[in-house]
Amino acid sequence: MLDPYLPDNGNLGYRISRYELELEYKVSSNRLDGTAVLTATSLGELTRFGLDLASSLSVQRVSVNDKRARYSHRRNKLTVTPETPIPPGGAMTITVRYHGSPRPIRGPWGEVGWEELTDGSLCANQPNGAASWFPCDDHPIAKAPYRISITTDSPYHALANGVLESRRVRAARTTWVYEQVEPMPTYLASIQIGQYKQVPLASEPFPVTGLIPPRLEENFGVDFGRQTEMISAFVDMFGPYPFPQYTVVVTDDDLEIPIEAQSFSTFGANHCDGSRDAERLIAHELAHQWFGNSVTASRWRDIWLHEGFACYAEWLWSERSGDRSADEWGRHYYEKLAAHPVRVPLADPTPRKMFDDWVYKRGALTLHALRLTVGDDGFFALLRRWTEKYRYGSVTTEDFMALAANFSSQPLKDLWDAWLFTPELPPFPVGRADR
Repeated sequence: MLDPYLPDNGNLGYRISRYELELEYKVSSNRLDGTAVLTATSLGELTRFGLDLASSLSVQRVSVNDKRARYSHRRNKLTVTPETPIPPGGAMTITVRYHGSPRPIRGPWGEVGWEELTDGSLCANQPNGAASWFPCDDHPIAKAPYRISITTDSPYHALANGVLESRRVRAARTTWVYEQVEPMPTYLASIQIGQYKQVPLASEPFPVTGLIPPRLEENFGVDFGRQTEMISAFVDMFGPYPFPQYTVVVTDDDLEIPIEAQSFSTFGANHCDGSRDAERLIAHELAHQWFGNSVTASRWRDIWLHEGFACYAEWLWSERSGDRSADEWGRHYYEKLAAHPVRVPLADPTPRKMFDDWVYKRGALTLHALRLTVGDDGFFALLRRWTEKYRYGSVTTEDFMALAANFSSQPLKDLWDAWLFTPELPPFPVGRADR
C-alpha cells in the first residue's frame, strides 16, 4: 500500500530484500556514476514495475535477471518491463546503470536528497530524497540491508551507513565499501564526503567516532564532550544501542538543522562553536538511532513516534545530566503550544505539517503525560520493551498504544484521545501524586 502522505513515492508488486550500490563520485564536477543491484521478490505476477529515481539522473541500462529490460524514465519514476513476466513469488535481480549530476528533489518540505557542500557532499533524504541518488522503493516500511561502495577523490573521507568493510587506494581515487546489515529504510541511507579528520571518542562497548574538519577539533572536544555519557544514559533508559557503531559528522559548512542517518548523525560547523549550545540537538539525533532508525514508523502520519520520542530524549538527557527536568521543559513548551493552537491531531498531522515543530513538542508532551500516568518504572520499562520487541521493525501508533496497556494499571484511552486524536491541547499532565 502506498503512503497517502507521499502517494508518488513507493511502489507496488514486489519487495526489495537487499541493495548493492556501486558509486563513483567526482567532487569538483558533482558527477555521479552508479550501478545499483536490487534483490527483490514479486508479490504477484509482474509484467512491469516501478522504481523511484530522480529524473535529473540519466539511465543507461536496466536488466532483470541478467536479461536486458525495456524501461521509461519520467517524473522521478523508472518503469521497467522485464523480457518475460515475473511469476508470483519470483526472485528478481534488478540492475540499473545510471549517471548524472545529483541534486536535491524539491517538494513541500524544501529540497531533500543529495546536496553539494563547499568541499564535498551529503545526503539528507527525509522524507523522499533517496531517489536523488539511487533507484529505490522509497517507502518507510520498505527496509532492507545495504552494501554501499563509494569511490571518490583520495583526499576525501567517504562515509556511508554501516560498518567499513574495506578501503582501497588506487592512484588518486579511494574506494570505501560499507556493509549495513541491519534493515534500513531508504530515507536513512546516506553518504557523506569531505576532507575530514577521524577522532575516536570510545571503543567500548562499541566504537564511537567523530569525522570533523581539523580546524574544529578543539570546539568538537567541548560541544561533543559528553557524547559517550549521553550514549550510556540512553542505553540505560532505552535499551541496548541497536547498531555496531556510531559516528558523528561535522561538516565544514553551516547547516540549518542536523541530519539523521542510520548509524551516524551529521551536524554543521555552526553546531560546533565551542559553546555546547547544540547539546539538545546532539541528544535528539542520537535518540533517533533507537526511535526512527531501529524502530521505524510504517507510515508518515505516525512521525511523532520518531520526533516526539527524540524530542523527549532531549528533555530526559537534560534531566539526567543535572540541568532542567523533563517536567520543566514540558511546562516551557506547553505554554508555546497553547499560544499557537493547531487544527489537526498529532496522530495525523497532515503531510504539510508533519515536520512542524509542534509535532515534536506535542509528541514529547504526550510521552510526558504517559510517564506521569504510569510512573517512571513502568514508563522506562515500556520504552525498553518497545525498542526490544520492534528492533529493526516497522510500527504504528496503534502498536505503541497496545504495548503501553501492558505497563499501566489504569485504562489509557482518555490519555490517547486527548493527546493523539484531538487537535485541542489538553490540560498540562499531572502525576499520580499530584491528583
